Amino acid sequence: MQDFGSLINSELDIISRRIRGMAMISRGIVPNLVLSQRAVDRIVHTAQGFIQDETGESMVGLVLPGQDVEDMPTIYVLDTISPDEATTVRMTHTFQQGDDLQDEIIWWLQENWRLSRELGLDSKSQPFDSRFDSPLRYLGDWHKQPGYMIQPSGGDLMTALAWLDDMENQMEYLLVPIVTLGHPATTLASEGDRVNYFTYPMEDGTDLRMDWWYIHRDVRVFQPITPLILPEETFPAVADYPWHLVRPDRIEDEVALLQQEGMFVNPLVYQADDDIPMELCFFVARPGSATVLLLITEHNYPQTPPRAFTAPFHRFDPADDFYDIFEEFWAQKTPVDDLPAFDWQPESTLLGFIRLIESHLGIAPPPPPQPKAVSIAVSVDGEEDAPPVDGASADAASVDGASPDAASTDGANPDAASTVAAEPEPATPIEAAKKQNTPTATNSTDEETEEETT
Repeated sequence: MQDFGSLINSELDIISRRIRGMAMISRGIVPNLVLSQRAVDRIVHTAQGFIQDETGESMVGLVLPGQDVEDMPTIYVLDTISPDEATTVRMTHTFQQGDDLQDEIIWWLQENWRLSRELGLDSKSQPFDSRFDSPLRYLGDWHKQPGYMIQPSGGDLMTALAWLDDMENQMEYLLVPIVTLGHPATTLASEGDRVNYFTYPMEDGTDLRMDWWYIHRDVRVFQPITPLILPEETFPAVADYPWHLVRPDRIEDEVALLQQEGMFVNPLVYQADDDIPMELCFFVARPGSATVLLLITEHNYPQTPPRAFTAPFHRFDPADDFYDIFEEFWAQKTPVDDLPAFDWQPESTLLGFIRLIESHLGIAPPPPPQPKAVSIAVSVDGEEDAPPVDGASADAASVDGASPDAASTDGANPDAASTVAAEPEPATPIEAAKKQNTPTATNSTDEETEEETT
């Protein structure tokens, strides 16, 4: 009986929503829409980059309620997020997006926006305008269509309804704007005209046109919505994208170098100071070392050098949440702020920075044992064995303590023993490529050594 009652209530809820939706259509009710010039510029730039194929991006912003019950909310579009090109499908009549990279960027923007609201400062260190004290959220996707297809397609409608009907998404409505190219340059009849599009002049003399559409879960059809464009400075600054999302290949190389040294390394996004945006931090530990290194990189690394802290090592359970583990070590941190001046370059690496720190603090691991040079007695066919060099045995003689004359081959007698020095093992390909990028202290001098081998 309880299940039957739940079914009845569910059906009544659907009917009431449909009635509400029809009322919204009859009254032409849609929210207010405001666009940041930043978002408009990014949309135009992306659309111009894919003239022949379809393209698109996700949009983020916020929703503010009306001043009273009768007022409609206002949707603010503040930024757009491009998909990962490796997972994007682009064809003349097809565009598919949505991937982990977009999700990570949306999370990054949302978390930094939340911190801005808490700290009262935006990502440009300006006071956070309390009028926009609302969570940052996903608002929908824009995409480009061929020709003059200024309305969403039937496929767009089915995709939007499927998204809205999925209760896990917790979305009542979506923005689905459409971009088309090649329109004749036009002038609106009056600034007071309320239209659901704007145009932007292109280099070829035609106009880009962007039509804005809104769909509510209860209405279930696309409705035109009129945009208002305001300067970027009107809104709190949105955080810049971090280096590890802009250049995922760079962080892969950095982590590979550290792991190749046998280090345990775990990167994580963390609020390491009181400014916005957050930092990408690295927990680094060498096996057997009593010291853990905590490296801090800003969002624009490697243009800016990393910072370093040390903490005493203690055992931890890797199964625990690593944010909790990191905070335990962070609570015991000591800044490494007495490093000698070093020449940091964008090509420098975290591995080189760590080696500099370890050398400065006297915690560098001992160098691996190097192969020793040996002397081998050589005889010519038909002649007696050559006597050992400097009293060394005929089988093998060390060059340690040998006279320069005996070790040199210049003018040597064929019967004399020749010295063969074993070469040290070559560096790994990645280390060899990065070794020259190690930051070096500017107040030190290189010692030049010469080794003679025969």
